[in-house]
Amino acid sequence: MSVERDVQEFLVQPGLAGERLDKFLSDAFGDYSRSFLQKLVKEGQVLVNQKAQKANYKVNENDCITVQIPPAQDMEILPENIPLDILYEDSELLIVNKPKGMVVHPSAGHHSGTLVNAVMYHCKDSLSGINGVIRPGIVHRIDMDTTGTLIVCKNDNAHIKIAEQIKVHSVTRHYLGIVKGIVKQDSGTIEGTIGRHPVDRKKMAVNVPAGKPAVTHYRTLQRFSKHTYMEFQLETGRTHQIRVHMASIGHPLLGDEVYGTGKNLWKLQGQTLHAAAIGFIHPVTGAYLEVTAPLPEYFEDLLRKNL
Repeated sequence: MSVERDVQEFLVQPGLAGERLDKFLSDAFGDYSRSFLQKLVKEGQVLVNQKAQKANYKVNENDCITVQIPPAQDMEILPENIPLDILYEDSELLIVNKPKGMVVHPSAGHHSGTLVNAVMYHCKDSLSGINGVIRPGIVHRIDMDTTGTLIVCKNDNAHIKIAEQIKVHSVTRHYLGIVKGIVKQDSGTIEGTIGRHPVDRKKMAVNVPAGKPAVTHYRTLQRFSKHTYMEFQLETGRTHQIRVHMASIGHPLLGDEVYGTGKNLWKLQGQTLHAAAIGFIHPVTGAYLEVTAPLPEYFEDLLRKNL
């Protein structure tokens, strides 16, 4: 039996002529993200006067725009009773302290045991659906072996409003990490585009064609004999940003098997990186909310060893 789709029609009013199609749709559908609507346009689910157009099409007065919203898919990912370290929770969102080794959402080779499996059990039916059935509630992510703060959205309104803050780089994100070598500068900024590595497609690299702008601010907290304890603040949130930027200046993160070199003397599980704090404007109250996560035990043990 075929599932009926939600079909909606809009007539472009005089004052809206000249707007991009995706902008027009974003204003018309307040409950959907612009990226989701752009995806519908690309898939041919949006017609202008019965013809498919691109997202950058400029709408004209009296254009008839037909939008087909696909039916919600049944959840294919099963809830799992996995303990969560919840740092903050209310009716709109929760902030968890993600442990090392936990994948954020299901992917090839990781169909269970993910953060999504855990939050689905904890939140039941209260999770945003904007990112689809595999990533419910997930508005941003951190690497599998990075620990610390991560926001999970319980509804689409929270998801949209926090995603907007992430897009304009207004979310506060502080990380702590240990890097190889002695960083001479007390503070500094690394700027350079980040994109997919031209040869090794599993890695990211700086200054590659079609790379996206990335800015990382850093501060030296403590210098050891062979390593440096550092604080990072992100302006942007590119994939592997801190790991790639620090490796690009000759100071890869300790334990990073992808961007680092040398032997793993302390038998670490991936990079020594912790998302220590995240701050943003609450989607309902409008107040600034900042939450911190304590350093994991393995990280504190390394600091005590004076490296």
